[in-house]
Amino acid sequence: MKYLKTLAPAALLLAMPSIGFAQDAEPVPGIDASTDSIFIFNSLLFLIGGFLVFWMAAGFAMLEAGLVRSKNVTMQLTKNIALFAIAAIMYYLIGYNVMYPLGNWSIGTDETGGYLGAFGVAVMEAVGIGRDAADDYGYASTGSDFFFQLMFCATTASIVSGTLAERIKLWPFLIFTVVLTGLIYPIQASWKWGGGFLDSQYGFLDFAGSTVVHSVGGWAALAGALILGPRIGKYAKDGRTVPMMGSNLPLATLGTFILWLGWFGFNGASQLAMGTVGDVADVSRIFANTNTAAAGGAIAALILTQAIYKKTDLTMVLNGALAGLVSITAEPLTPTLGSATLIGAVGGVIVVFAVPFLDKLKIDDVVGAIPVHLFAGIWGTLAVLLTNPDATFGGQIISIIIVGVFVFVVSGIVWFILKAIMGIRASEEDEIMGLDMAELGMEAYPEFSKG
Repeated sequence: MKYLKTLAPAALLLAMPSIGFAQDAEPVPGIDASTDSIFIFNSLLFLIGGFLVFWMAAGFAMLEAGLVRSKNVTMQLTKNIALFAIAAIMYYLIGYNVMYPLGNWSIGTDETGGYLGAFGVAVMEAVGIGRDAADDYGYASTGSDFFFQLMFCATTASIVSGTLAERIKLWPFLIFTVVLTGLIYPIQASWKWGGGFLDSQYGFLDFAGSTVVHSVGGWAALAGALILGPRIGKYAKDGRTVPMMGSNLPLATLGTFILWLGWFGFNGASQLAMGTVGDVADVSRIFANTNTAAAGGAIAALILTQAIYKKTDLTMVLNGALAGLVSITAEPLTPTLGSATLIGAVGGVIVVFAVPFLDKLKIDDVVGAIPVHLFAGIWGTLAVLLTNPDATFGGQIISIIIVGVFVFVVSGIVWFILKAIMGIRASEEDEIMGLDMAELGMEAYPEFSKG
């Protein structure tokens, strides 16, 4: 028995190779092992990238909660979780099928697309666009692609939230989010990523969405800010801009780091493939360029604010990093590390000058989303010309204009309709009190307001 106990582990070790190589048995008929692995790795890239971009929702929430005054923090948190939930439903019901009208993009558990957004299909049928049955075993799983693309849609809505903070009512904002995520974003995204005319006719290049995602959020926010007007007391009668400091700069800094982390999924997974050695090398390069562009934007804002104001401005540095990220999003693969750093640095410079420029125009952007996402988004789209020889100036600039006009005009119409029907701005009394108590009846920091 003693010897049997001694030999037992050895016998187990001898058996392990046969267990380990069991997967090397005869291949299953009809399944190509190489295709199988590509499918798995592509789907995995979408899923990992998707949950990293999902984490950006937390980043936006923390950034906005830190940059608004304490009396409006709960409202910003409410808007951010609500807009993400709305985006998830609307992109399923309408958006995904509008964005990809020509491909096999049905969402379902079988070849009939059992869970397909019925209204989205009805929209496509109404305009005469046919669809094929879903094929969930090809390039990547349809579910993983839907999940990944949804996160981009939700990001667009998050951009609008911060600009209009502290004076917009909750429900008009959420209704606008329904239209933005269900129709406005998917329609223009289909023009590039859905095989539409910006892609086929103009050769528009926008790798991960400096224009398709970020400038769209910026244009929608700009339209809303112009119609909504500035916060009470933001601009004095003598022309001065009155600073309204955020409630929690550590929280805003945390939000920026979360967004920085999530951006690796935003840009990296936009490679849309991880099934070959070359694809993995490209994803790695995208990660490196994304990171250094953020660093370039932060450093540029750090130095420039010190030079101009004689003191470094943390909020500018945070937005400088984000502007660097937006700037590299249109083309994170082709630049060298040095080029990516400079592209991001220009984004940081843009923020430092664009924030006071908007104040001169009396356009009140609470968190600086318009300079970060719109202005840096336009710059990033044009910067593609510097590193990608396939880009053309005409193709880039006309696409920026087409998307900008469409989103700004349609968003403006929606904001005007909401203003006429139900009003979009909180009353003066509610704004002074703070929207936390006026609309929600709860405060983020109740122990500090009770004396």
